Amino acid sequence: MHEPVLLKEVLDIFNPRPGQTYIDATINGGGHARAIAERVGKNGRVIGMDWDCDIISEARKRNAERGIKNIDLVCETYRKIQDVARERGITDVDGVLFDLGFSSYHTDQSGRGFAFSKDEPLDMRYHPERDRKTAADIINTYPEKELSDMFMRYGEERFARRIARRIAEERRKKRIVSTKHLADIVWHGIPPPARNGRIHPATRVFQALRIAVNDELASVPLGLTAAASLLAPGGTIAVIAFHSLEDRIVKDFMKQQHTSGILRILTPKPVRPQPEEIHHNPRARSAMLRAATKN
Repeated sequence: MHEPVLLKEVLDIFNPRPGQTYIDATINGGGHARAIAERVGKNGRVIGMDWDCDIISEARKRNAERGIKNIDLVCETYRKIQDVARERGITDVDGVLFDLGFSSYHTDQSGRGFAFSKDEPLDMRYHPERDRKTAADIINTYPEKELSDMFMRYGEERFARRIARRIAEERRKKRIVSTKHLADIVWHGIPPPARNGRIHPATRVFQALRIAVNDELASVPLGLTAAASLLAPGGTIAVIAFHSLEDRIVKDFMKQQHTSGILRILTPKPVRPQPEEIHHNPRARSAMLRAATKN
């Protein structure tokens, strides 16, 4: 089960009240949305979005089981958050939440190759029905230098060149189509002393691939800009990032909006999870929460 990260901190920042309207732009397991829905009550409203329709289906089941009726679930990318609001007659909202981490559903249940702990097809698409390019397509067709640049840019992988070279050599022998095959190539592509670090050697490569397949970093500023324009005066935007690339985008966006007088930053430094939460939910370890309010 996907546990909501920094839930108490998100609720403290939003302070949802009866009758208010919120958008959870990345509903994932739905924990944040349900907690907000409980506080806004039957006269309030929560729009829950995700670009993975399977996640929306799972959220619908859970909400039905719990009898929750004030969450409107929509399968759509947060790039289109304004369209989603407009279609529902919503002109402004009291808060928007972005949880930029990918859901545990993707690693545990999707079967789309988001994790190397299972041997699955190299897919990594959040929206298979709409998107065509898979992780396998990228791994098997991108030139070696382009792979190296991608691993460096999106994964901050220090052995990017060595790994890309190894991939290029291996794919000449056999098409790379599974997570285990790719993870094994990465393992053998780096120096032996680097194979026993804090994280698995393939972690950053898989992160870079996921970002490239779904065009994640380009989506973030577009979604944030659209969300900020939807906020009512005094409304709040809160964003949870899980790696430095995303957090840098969020930080720069809020700083620019603050300088322009559109938003006021509420978190000069990112809010981090408490040790107890990390112990209970290790996924929370790298979470960083930033928030700002509309002037």
